[in-house]
Amino acid sequence: MTQHATGVARRWARALGRACGVAAGMIAPIVLGAQTAARAPNPQRDSIIAMVQQFFDAMAASDSALAAATIHPDGMVFAFQPRRDSAMLVRSKLSDFPASMVSNRSKLLERMWEPTVHVHGPIAVVWTAYDFHVDGKFSHCGVDAFTLARAPSGWRIVNIAYTVERTGCAPSPLGPIKSP
Repeated sequence: MTQHATGVARRWARALGRACGVAAGMIAPIVLGAQTAARAPNPQRDSIIAMVQQFFDAMAASDSALAAATIHPDGMVFAFQPRRDSAMLVRSKLSDFPASMVSNRSKLLERMWEPTVHVHGPIAVVWTAYDFHVDGKFSHCGVDAFTLARAPSGWRIVNIAYTVERTGCAPSPLGPIKSP
C-alpha cells in the first residue's frame, strides 16, 4: 500500500469513528429514554400485577380467603397440557380453587417474570412466563394468561389460561428457589 493510500485510509477511519461517535451520541438518549420510560411508575399496571401476585401468594400460603379475594366467582381456568402433537384442555371453575387449597398438603410455589400487561377500560390481560414448584421441587413451566376485570373494590381475576410444560423449560431468570 502506498503512503498516499495509507493516509487516505487513516482519514477515512477517523471520519468513520467520528460519525459512529455522533450516531452513538444521538441514539444513546433515545435508548436510555425508552428504558427509563419502561421503568416509569404505572399505578394501574402495578395494581394489576399485584393482584396476580396476590393470587400466587395465596396459593403458596394455602390461604383460601386470600385466594377468594383475588377472583371473580364466575371465572374459569383453562389448563393446556401437551399430548403428542396436540394439547389436552382441562377446564375448571375458578371458584373451586380456594376450597381446593384447604385439602392440599403440598407446598406450592408459582413464580412469574416479565409480565406483559394490556389494559382497555375495565378489562386487563396479563401474559407472563412462569415456573411451578411442588414441595420445593420443580414441576413445570409455561405461560399464564390472566384476564382481569375492574370491580368497585379493585381488579379481580375472571379467567386464567395456562400451559403445562414439563420439559424444554429454560432456566428461570429468577434463579433457583430459596429454601424455607
